[in-house]
Amino acid sequence: MTIELLQTHKLLDSCEAAIAERFTVHKLHEAEDKEALIARVAPNVRAIAGGNVDAALMDKLPKLEIIANFGVGYDSIDAKAAKARNIRVTNTPDVLNDAMAEITIGLMVALARRLPQADRYVREGRWPSANFPLQSELTGKTVGILGLGRIGKEIAIRAQAMKMRVVYFGRNEQPSQPYIYYDNLVEMARDSDWLVVIAPGGKGTEKIVSREVLEALGARGYLVNVARGTLVDEAAMLEMLQNGGLAGAALDVFEKEPQMSDAFFALENVVLSPHQGSATHQTRQAMGALVVANLDAWANGDPLPSAVV
Repeated sequence: MTIELLQTHKLLDSCEAAIAERFTVHKLHEAEDKEALIARVAPNVRAIAGGNVDAALMDKLPKLEIIANFGVGYDSIDAKAAKARNIRVTNTPDVLNDAMAEITIGLMVALARRLPQADRYVREGRWPSANFPLQSELTGKTVGILGLGRIGKEIAIRAQAMKMRVVYFGRNEQPSQPYIYYDNLVEMARDSDWLVVIAPGGKGTEKIVSREVLEALGARGYLVNVARGTLVDEAAMLEMLQNGGLAGAALDVFEKEPQMSDAFFALENVVLSPHQGSATHQTRQAMGALVVANLDAWANGDPLPSAVV
């Protein structure tokens, strides 16, 4: 008999196909009556593929042994509750580092040079009447990275290639890294031209980029968020973008995405992106393959390739 698995949300087609070959899959996100489905399959489900798993769902699945998350961030999973119940949790790190670093630098260039606005300027036929205004550049600027993890390090390497000075803030200094460490985020923001947010989400980092941090970044500073919208005081950021308290922001994530304030749409000093940091064919294929690899390893009793709990 095959192992029964609960899929909590849509996954990549290739990932779904591979899981379906190996397990009996129950798709929670497609069920009209989700509670009825859970009640029916609960006695036999031993694995979950996907996120959005709280302690209440775990308690409804008495045989649950593993949650294989699709994504490096697993803040939608109650990892503490999983550990207490001896449930393993895996994620998909490393395979998305390059894609995330690429989009971060891309957003920075787009914001500094106003590329979306320049494109619109040409399309609207305004170029023959006047040249597009002068803009900024990255060369010689200081970028402060909030979260020098796997992705943060890739961003730092690329920022150096753009001739930027790199500094970072985190819970601990990393002595092997060649960048200046700050143990105070406000001070780092004050000393930076750009603040890049790439720390994990969750209660511990909620609104870590506070109004005080944004004020320290100041009217000549630029914010880039490719982590989670919850890390930034979005209301304060929007207010400061409107009144000149911040020079600009490039945002791939939002506090209550995909919903967001219409006020963002009226701003010329922002670049808005629909949470597409890792959304490339090659990266998503690799993420899906890692989800399957973790499930295979668990089913075979082998060490998990990327366990977080």
